Amino acid sequence: MPGLEWGDEFHGRKVVLTGACGVFGHWIAKSFAEAGARLCLSDQRGDALAALAGSLGVIADGGIVHVTNLSDSASIDDLVAKVAESWGAPDIVVNNAGVYPSGFLIDIDAAEWDRIFDVNLRAPFLVSRGFAKLMIAGKVAGNIINISSGAARRMRRTVVPYCTSKTALDRLTKGFAIELAEFGIRVNAVEPGFAPGSTASPLTAAHVEATTAGIPIGRASEPEDASNAIMFLCSGKASYVTGATLSVDGGNSIGSLMVYQHKKSPG
Repeated sequence: MPGLEWGDEFHGRKVVLTGACGVFGHWIAKSFAEAGARLCLSDQRGDALAALAGSLGVIADGGIVHVTNLSDSASIDDLVAKVAESWGAPDIVVNNAGVYPSGFLIDIDAAEWDRIFDVNLRAPFLVSRGFAKLMIAGKVAGNIINISSGAARRMRRTVVPYCTSKTALDRLTKGFAIELAEFGIRVNAVEPGFAPGSTASPLTAAHVEATTAGIPIGRASEPEDASNAIMFLCSGKASYVTGATLSVDGGNSIGSLMVYQHKKSPG
């Protein structure tokens, strides 16, 4: 689907994006860059981060690149400090980074459990807390967007820790929303649709085919789907929206298309 027209809505606005080198991160970064925003791109993969920043002209536009280990609170503190030194405070923070490992609960060790929650829940807390303090100090009525998942509401075998972390992230979103509202800071979540291609959490071709076949709208997520939703929530058009979760997944999280009878279509 085509991207929306934003005029000058995001021109010059300062956007921090974690997990910038992932599938969704790349799409989100590109959409904000095309809308004229200044970007702070964060990811743990230095080479990929430099390549993405170069392709979008981030440094030349007064942007920031930061190699961040989201499992390390000191690394997150350094990200916040670098933005504070360069910009003062951001206008928008998108907590996009996440991990989606697969394994049955009885096979997952404590270290893997901790890694999932470090990246998917603890990091958004620390990132949001750090940048919210900058926004409050700078009197910036900013926006924080957490990238959640339909898995927050629909349990899936072999990815129970992921589902649990995203359920908790939704509660964290609402918690920040209610506590930051008095400062004019809005906090919302977006649940993007299925998008294969992750190198961090690769999927088999059979898995991709089966999942896509079950999506009610009949396709995987495209570059502008989640980006449009994120930018809407950060725009003046959503000035009365906070603590909300917007599902943008083609109906994938509401149920299955499987038909358990001989007649397979209505009518």
